[in-house]
Amino acid sequence: MSLYKYSFWEVFKHSFSAEVWEDVFPALGETMYMVGISSVFVLIFGLFLGLVLIMTSKDGLTPCRPVHGILGAIINCFRSLPQVIIIIVMLPVARALLGKSYGTNACILSLVASCVPLFARLVESSLLELEKGKIEAAKAMGSTNAQIVFSIMIPESLPSLIRAFTNAVIIVISMTALAGSFGAGGIGYIAVTFGYTRYNHDILFATIIVLIVIVQAVQLIGNTLSNAILKKRHLI
Repeated sequence: MSLYKYSFWEVFKHSFSAEVWEDVFPALGETMYMVGISSVFVLIFGLFLGLVLIMTSKDGLTPCRPVHGILGAIINCFRSLPQVIIIIVMLPVARALLGKSYGTNACILSLVASCVPLFARLVESSLLELEKGKIEAAKAMGSTNAQIVFSIMIPESLPSLIRAFTNAVIIVISMTALAGSFGAGGIGYIAVTFGYTRYNHDILFATIIVLIVIVQAVQLIGNTLSNAILKKRHLI
């Protein structure tokens, strides 16, 4: 149904019909697959890079100016590129690695390349909020760098890290919608191909509803986990 022929209310009501959701549900599965796999890689690589940035900084556990400077410059280069540019740049990379530059798996490479640098900086910011006195006390007690990282830095910064990862996942979701216009499939493809190009505004509304619900659910889960830890520590 198009807004050019029907009223807004009629199109909106029809966006909840079974006919519309027959097209939306398969795309929802593709989107959740891309978001799930990409989020795992973003968490692993983003957390690792963020820790390296902190540890190699001037006041870090293992200061190394060349590593910190080069890694920071690379991360800034990726962060300076708009998401659509990163998707375009990663197309030949996906073709070289996967044999094709379209589809959900090819999209995952673009999502990871775009969101890992962002999450790495968020991890760095979260860890910088940690009181240096706790780290100095651990050093005085003879703790190794690994013990400081996994027993003090990450646990103490966990609420902030959860909020940072929540923001990163939401950005991944928004990128899947954008990548749909480049043949990635999912909700974005349905919204562009059927909703926008073919003027099926009821399908477009349905995709908007799905994206809003997913983002709200992710934000709710992230806030709940973060607040639970803060309450356990009597910080709120």
